[in-house]
Amino acid sequence: MIVVATDDFELYHDVVDELRDRGVSFTTQEPGKELPDGTQVVIRAPGDASVPADVEAVTAEADDTRRAVEEAVSMLRGGGGRTVVGVDPGTRPGIAVLNGETVVAAFQVPLTDAVETIRREVADAPDPVVRIGDGARLQGAQLVNELDDVTVELVDETGTTPYLGTGARGIGDVLAAVNIALISGEEVSSRTIEPTAGELQRIKDRSRRESEDERTIDEGLARRVAAGELSVTEALQTHRDRDDGSDGGRG
Repeated sequence: MIVVATDDFELYHDVVDELRDRGVSFTTQEPGKELPDGTQVVIRAPGDASVPADVEAVTAEADDTRRAVEEAVSMLRGGGGRTVVGVDPGTRPGIAVLNGETVVAAFQVPLTDAVETIRREVADAPDPVVRIGDGARLQGAQLVNELDDVTVELVDETGTTPYLGTGARGIGDVLAAVNIALISGEEVSSRTIEPTAGELQRIKDRSRRESEDERTIDEGLARRVAAGELSVTEALQTHRDRDDGSDGGRG
């Protein structure tokens, strides 16, 4: 059983809300008081009373609530496994964070936010690994190259996308990310991808759709987008600046 025992008002309420949202059973106790029978983990603030030696303790500040609850739940389940982040790459990658075999967090964010999200999730984890599917080659390569401060494995993502029944639409990328996290891959430090003509054309078509003036970027800028050097928005602005107000890039 998890016990919340803290005099920190903000930490107390944030932890209780997080535990309730997750459907985790818990109770509360004043710091320093005798703990209930069956207590396995205590969540406390740094200034609260210590806990008996036979009870696990998670110490946290109010701004670290989610991490504290994840750690407490992992201890309760006999966890302590390695933190693994699975990524199903794309323009909006699915991201799943596992501790051992337990999913502790999941996200689907724009590609531009993916690296920051992953780094935040592994920041305090010992020896984490990020496993990225080998599909969506351009976006996957961009993630591999930007995650230069963490162990990255490239995973064969064949068969990782599950069948989605009625009511489950929209979560396929996240579920694929969970499956990717459970597969060991080949450790890589960088990935160089030469975009195909079709991939470059899709980037150019996207630039036309996203521009307000039906502008299409040229192949050189499309290659820079493919390499992750520019976003489509930045490439469009570069194209406008280069034309200096002319109509050369329209149509």
